[in-house]
Amino acid sequence: MLNGGISRRDMLKSSGTGLGMLGLAGLLADEARGAEARAAGASANPLAPKVAHFPARAKRVIHLFMNGGPSQVDTFDPKPELTKQHGKAPGAAGKATERKTGALYKSPFAFKKYGQSGIEVSELFPEIGACIDDICVIRSMHTNIPNHEPGLLLMTCGNTQPIRPSMGSWLTYGLGTENQNLPGFVVLCPGKPVVGPALWNNSFLPGVFQGCHISSLDPKRVIDHIRNTSVSAGTQREQLDLLNRLNGLHRDARGGDDQLDARIQSLEIAYRMQTEAQEAFDVSREPVKVREAYGKGYFADACLTARRLVERGVRMVQVFYGSGQPWDDHGDIEKGHRTKAKDSDKAVAALLRDLKQQGLLDETLVLWGGEFGRTPTSEGANGRDHNNHGFTVWLAGGGVKGGMTYGATDEFGFAAVDKKVHVHDLHATILHLMGIDHEKLTYRYSGRDFRLTDVHGVVVKDIMK
Repeated sequence: MLNGGISRRDMLKSSGTGLGMLGLAGLLADEARGAEARAAGASANPLAPKVAHFPARAKRVIHLFMNGGPSQVDTFDPKPELTKQHGKAPGAAGKATERKTGALYKSPFAFKKYGQSGIEVSELFPEIGACIDDICVIRSMHTNIPNHEPGLLLMTCGNTQPIRPSMGSWLTYGLGTENQNLPGFVVLCPGKPVVGPALWNNSFLPGVFQGCHISSLDPKRVIDHIRNTSVSAGTQREQLDLLNRLNGLHRDARGGDDQLDARIQSLEIAYRMQTEAQEAFDVSREPVKVREAYGKGYFADACLTARRLVERGVRMVQVFYGSGQPWDDHGDIEKGHRTKAKDSDKAVAALLRDLKQQGLLDETLVLWGGEFGRTPTSEGANGRDHNNHGFTVWLAGGGVKGGMTYGATDEFGFAAVDKKVHVHDLHATILHLMGIDHEKLTYRYSGRDFRLTDVHGVVVKDIMK
């Protein structure tokens, strides 16, 4: 017996019930907050521009995704020691790789210093090299797993497991978007990368924040069935208003429905897109000189379209290099990388110059890179395996210092060793540049607060202006 005549058994029973009630109270509080948010936002536009946590350096993001994993030692991270030790065993510097690899394999590409900064860039990217004074090269990236699916998910969604909201969904959730006639988050990819729509999904965030995947850049086919050929725009507006009222009654009778709210917003966006989407995607409206600067092909047109979209206030544009995993050069690094670099170098450089000329680069953050890097050892005769231990991405514009490198890998380029930057740190830095505290951008779901950086992430302030 305890003091007061209460047995230990009675005390534990009461405590257990009390703890259970506390848990139930927490869940009910979550539900109440969710109901309040739904009620408050039932008539509001969730994509309306929102106030950032603090003054932003960037307003928009263009992510140039080289899906498949470009090789850091063949692009932006020269390794003279790798050339000297070519053909030798990696020794203690070797790291575990996904497949069996061989000896150290020097880069088949020469490097050259560019710009006033004198940063070395591979011969693969002479046009990007000419823009290097506007670029911050992060040479100390690392990620969790040397496998495409988890690597792609981590780079786009902040988690190796599906399904979590993508970075573009988090950005539009946190900041809204400036142009209400276009989606706030647009994904340009001819076909689908490995994993597919999970890379731009909204997950538990409201459906209106999901990325809009555009496969065809033909302005007449950019979104199927976007234009109603049966009735006039005025009649469509009347039909949509009636449908919205009916949907609203249906929602209110059931205490709110996030999925229905998302559907209502999607119908509104689709209607408004009829007047602006075709114009925004019509690159033929650009001067011939501008189109020639970007080059030809899907990726070139996608880069030009990305500029046209951010110019019109779209919050984030993600440009995948191609369907599948095109930069995944296990067999022949020289032939594979040379072909893709030739196809993309001109377009990427033209995008940077175009943004700068239009006065948009200072407020547009451009990210270039893949989901991981590649080994400095050979796979087969002259290929390279996946490498999560160390790789390179670069940033330009949007409050980032140009003409600098940050961090380093070891003498062969196997692993990040100085000023290491994890993908979570990269995401935290991007959000910070957009005026968002990554620890405060959260969404309550299933009894806990989620965020893009999970419980990780350190802002890399040394690369900021």
